[in-house]
Amino acid sequence: RKLHFLLKPKLIKAGIKLGRDALFDYLRHERLLIRPKRSYTKTTNSRHWMKKHPNLLKEFKPSRPEEVLVSDITYVQSDEGVHYLSLVTDAFSRKVMGYELSNEMKATDVVKALRMAIKARQYRCPCIHHSDRGLQYCSSVYQTLLKVGDIKPSMTDGYDCYQNALAERVNGILKQEFLLHRSRNIEELKQLVKQSVSIYNNMRPHLSLGMRTPNEVHEKSQLLGQLA
Repeated sequence: RKLHFLLKPKLIKAGIKLGRDALFDYLRHERLLIRPKRSYTKTTNSRHWMKKHPNLLKEFKPSRPEEVLVSDITYVQSDEGVHYLSLVTDAFSRKVMGYELSNEMKATDVVKALRMAIKARQYRCPCIHHSDRGLQYCSSVYQTLLKVGDIKPSMTDGYDCYQNALAERVNGILKQEFLLHRSRNIEELKQLVKQSVSIYNNMRPHLSLGMRTPNEVHEKSQLLGQLA
């Protein structure tokens, strides 16, 4: 739907009448559609002794930016092998607030994405951090930073992927729409991730945001707060 929405003005200008279904039939015929890749790399290990926090989002829906930050880890590849991308995303604006690419899934690597997100915050409001129950998120170094930032921890209470669906959705968007070029090494991949996050935040519209970009929603909320 989003692709047809974006192309419709240009199609009309060119005098072409083409509905959504016809557009995708054409793209499919020309082999221009990207097939989603299946993930086989496990990035969550919740079988550990560290404290797991309750799910605070079951009855909660954010109404403004930075009320809820969602985090997840996904894998990306280069010619050197498998690397791990940690993301922290705002649940309201869908803006990627922090990210870190590393060769391992150490808590000391994952916490860098959280540190970037905290530094990027623009609003002084109560905040919840939601993630799966992976050992990186339960670690003392990660939980300490949440406490210092006055952010409440929230975690999925089982293996239901839908309890952290937004974070996984953003993973999929970045991997399937932006990180398509296979980099030679992690340094080259880091530059690609940086560019991809910038394009995603500033140029990619979302249907769920009324065809606005994450940054537009994030910044507009700040402006409305100043005018109130």
